[in-house]
Amino acid sequence: MNESVTLIGLGPMGQAMVDALLKGGHPVTVWNRTASRADGVVARGAVRAATPAEAVRASGLVVLSLTDYQAMYDILGPVEDLSGRVIVNLSSDTPKKTREAARWAAQRGAEFLTGGVMVPAPLVGGESAYVFYSGPQDAFEAHEKTLRLIGKPNYVGADPGLAQLYYQAQLDIFLTSLSAFLHATALVGAAGVTAQEFVPWAVDNFNMISYYLPTAAAQIDGGDHPGDLSTATMMGATADHILAASQAAGIDVELPRAIKAHYDRAIAAGRGGDNWTRLIDGIRKPR
Repeated sequence: MNESVTLIGLGPMGQAMVDALLKGGHPVTVWNRTASRADGVVARGAVRAATPAEAVRASGLVVLSLTDYQAMYDILGPVEDLSGRVIVNLSSDTPKKTREAARWAAQRGAEFLTGGVMVPAPLVGGESAYVFYSGPQDAFEAHEKTLRLIGKPNYVGADPGLAQLYYQAQLDIFLTSLSAFLHATALVGAAGVTAQEFVPWAVDNFNMISYYLPTAAAQIDGGDHPGDLSTATMMGATADHILAASQAAGIDVELPRAIKAHYDRAIAAGRGGDNWTRLIDGIRKPR
């Protein structure tokens, strides 16, 4: 028989996880602060627990899908017995708070896995879904088959903060890219170009950026930043032009100003002849 799973937190992501687990044939017990949020998944086969303690007693594997890590303390803090449980926290927070939570769980006899789900709720359980995990490897391997129903599991190490770090790094790219798209759309929009007219070119640009990343990663890890195809000085001039164009268009300039600052720092350090990847130095160690 498939192992039973408890899932606490029934926002859109939590509900999607419950559905994926039910579809995979697992008995699922659920609890949510607003009890009515469980109605849909209970109708589809989940069991509603009356209290967090009852939910924890129901399964050896307890998955959390909450707003942040404080919510875990609020909900599980009053639960007297966590011994023998594997807690998989798929909530977002900082790596530091994640490591603190792992120690908190260990003090209460539970093993703790950190997770970061890298798709929105509608894609949970689908082919494109993947999740970063870190923490005790034996606990991960013991439940990997079950966790795979949520998304492809990627174990990144024993440090409980690592999965959170990977998760936040991916969202760093994601959120910055979304803001860049909005800023660029506003820039051309100042001349009357609609978002729909501009978006095919933006899509092409986003797709092309992936071409540069493997070479960039090799240069960053190797500490070698040849400026044979592009230089920080050349691209810094472009950053300056973007800032000037944004000012002239009357749109927000915080994003282009921040990007220009990266190039200015590299040029001021005498690295203007290096490739743009040299900017990593100033990002790693800002003044």
